[in-house]
Amino acid sequence: MSTQRRLRLPGIAYGGDYNPEQWPEEVWSEDMRLMREAGVTMVSVGIFSWALLEPSEGVYDFTRMDRILDLLHENGIAADLATPTAAPPAWFFKAYPEALPVDQDGRRLWPGSRQTFCPSSPAYRRAALRIAEAIAQRYAAHPAVAMWHVHNEYGCHNPACYCDTSAAAFRTWLRAKYGDDLDGLNHAWGTTFWSQWYYDWDEILPPRVTAAPPNPTHQLDWRRFCSDELLSLCTAEREVLRRVDPNIPATTNLMVLRTFDALDYWRWAPELDILSNDHYLMSDDPEAELDIALSGDLMRSLAGGPWFLMEHSTGAVNWQPVNRAKGPGEMRRNALSHVAHGADGIAFFQWRAAKAGAEQWHSAMLPHAGTDSAIWQDVVRLGKDLKALTEVRGSTVAAQVAIVWDWDARWALELPSQPSGELRYQDLVRDWYAPLWRAGVAVDFVRPDDPGLDRYKLVLAPSLYLVTNAGADNLTAFTAGGGTLAVGFHSGMVDENGHIRLGGYPGAFRDILGIVTDELFPLLPGETTGLAGEVPPGARADLWSERVRLAGALAVVSYADGPLTGLPAVTRHAYGSGTAWYLATHPDQDTLATLLHRIRQDADVAPEHQVPAGVEVVRRRGAEADFLFLIDHTGKGTEAPATGLELLTGTAVTGTVFVPPGGVVVVREPNRITS
Repeated sequence: MSTQRRLRLPGIAYGGDYNPEQWPEEVWSEDMRLMREAGVTMVSVGIFSWALLEPSEGVYDFTRMDRILDLLHENGIAADLATPTAAPPAWFFKAYPEALPVDQDGRRLWPGSRQTFCPSSPAYRRAALRIAEAIAQRYAAHPAVAMWHVHNEYGCHNPACYCDTSAAAFRTWLRAKYGDDLDGLNHAWGTTFWSQWYYDWDEILPPRVTAAPPNPTHQLDWRRFCSDELLSLCTAEREVLRRVDPNIPATTNLMVLRTFDALDYWRWAPELDILSNDHYLMSDDPEAELDIALSGDLMRSLAGGPWFLMEHSTGAVNWQPVNRAKGPGEMRRNALSHVAHGADGIAFFQWRAAKAGAEQWHSAMLPHAGTDSAIWQDVVRLGKDLKALTEVRGSTVAAQVAIVWDWDARWALELPSQPSGELRYQDLVRDWYAPLWRAGVAVDFVRPDDPGLDRYKLVLAPSLYLVTNAGADNLTAFTAGGGTLAVGFHSGMVDENGHIRLGGYPGAFRDILGIVTDELFPLLPGETTGLAGEVPPGARADLWSERVRLAGALAVVSYADGPLTGLPAVTRHAYGSGTAWYLATHPDQDTLATLLHRIRQDADVAPEHQVPAGVEVVRRRGAEADFLFLIDHTGKGTEAPATGLELLTGTAVTGTVFVPPGGVVVVREPNRITS
């Protein structure tokens, strides 16, 4: 985050998307009054207003936005002013129909929703930069404007376009990546297989629908290109805004959540002044609070510190098969959990629930029922809570454990023609994250090649199917230097081109793990295998198994039945001054928790704070004090050890504090020194 371009608002920012253009102007004054009542300090405006701001090409009408921003400033509410480029107007597509995206089957999509544009379209880029510049020139000096909101949810609906314009852009990207060396691309893609050798750059197309599984490296480079192409749009708009005023911070709302994997946010993060995220719960997730924590920790790691929650919901959304309302206290618990995991701003989609349009059934801070509603009461209460947490702003979390997260590895793992089509990167990582979260162990996320691994005692790589030589060497050096590394099955198998590392599995990690696998035995859906050794009675595993041969490692757990009976399933290997563990299977939840507890002990990692089961604990560390967040997920309430000032109630606590059923307490403590 730039030291010059920071959000200059006191405390934890609070608000949501504000779309006053959807309402008669006489409603706006009521909005201001209710925003003040709720404690709103900043709202995002103009996100989907392109058609109103530019009614015809090059002709602008800012009269409505002028009044909106003036009104916000008069009421002490800051504006996160958007470039409205996520929803081009109808006149644009009438003039430039070639800018419409084409799907993988070759079908041209049509306007009528949002993000119906080709990311490589020159016409779209020109129009987007033109409206961004016009907005910046008009409003950079407006006293309400505190931050630029670039676009909205890049790649949410158009992560890829397969048109001929995109094909040409893809070839340009490939020529840059491979140094204009077509033979180099052919070798990287392994195009001698299935007679795919290219003799001319113009022969290369996007991975459109074909008769059989397409080339995996072709697909992997395509995913990289699509992420970079959208990033180039984001940075182009950002540069326009910076040229007009270099001091206003710029953000765009990322989507670090279970259902989205289109963009490599390690590449996006350095390009933004403030990292923002949209996070929504899935109605069918039985432990959605776990996803909030994982997403928050990943966002904090991407940001290198605090971040901004740009969107979440007060209640039900509108885009799932069944849109579940939130239970009593759930919205407050969700929001404060985001704060616990590093958010210095809390916002919702949206301020006032829409009466028309595709999102009319999406919840809002001010619901259809108005102020006579439970949601409104919770919104007002949350505003008071966040004001009470003003001093938490700027603090962060100190972790002794890191989990390796890599978008390349995620994309490569989930390509077709794998040994098992049942593996899902997000689920594998979450399975390892969950026992740490339940135990109250703070976690950061890192790239495989992160140069600062020595700040951690324990590094976990639950799923690292693809790893570069630099990444593998980095993890090896961490272990040799005294760290503890744990690696999950099917990791280290391929290089950055998706080529299998020969000589036995798990490829890049054979030596450090002290094992060799010569054959993989993935399990069918519903099939399990028993485990024996340092595991609970009746331990089982599913998804995966391997025929492992020890080459210096010790077997900690073995298969108890099936074709691999008696062979190692979990191993431990002393390497240099450190230790490397390998889990060659996918243990059941309780068994995995037991193993990770043992591995934590090996690394001398203790929980952040001892609390009863079902209570989430996070400690944010500040310059002058620490802030202990305790969140009850049992619905029963419990006593937990704490001493200090409970900020939400202003109550001094000594020895213990009561966490109400489904409630949250935040205790300010003296600074603690972390080794």
